[in-house]
Amino acid sequence: MTLTKDHLINSVHNYLDIPKRRSTAIVETVLETIKKRLENDEDVLISGFGKFCVKDKSERRGRNPATGEDLTLGARKVLVFKCSGVLRDRVNGKEGY
Repeated sequence: MTLTKDHLINSVHNYLDIPKRRSTAIVETVLETIKKRLENDEDVLISGFGKFCVKDKSERRGRNPATGEDLTLGARKVLVFKCSGVLRDRVNGKEGY
């Protein structure tokens, strides 16, 4: 099952026992803050979770899979996520977490 924004809002609502409108504002504010930082090429580090980074990819050669035609893919930015050791251990079921 995929975790959606609505799931996050409901979790905040239930965990903090606050009105749903307030929990929606909290989740939206956090996500908007993360988006703005990434738009400005800033890293976002969430301790115990991971780090989001914007990386530059240079121009490269590619191929159209439908036609087999060679083409050049332009330079672009990509979003990269590197999980923390704590999260990696929890996902892998390591003891102590």
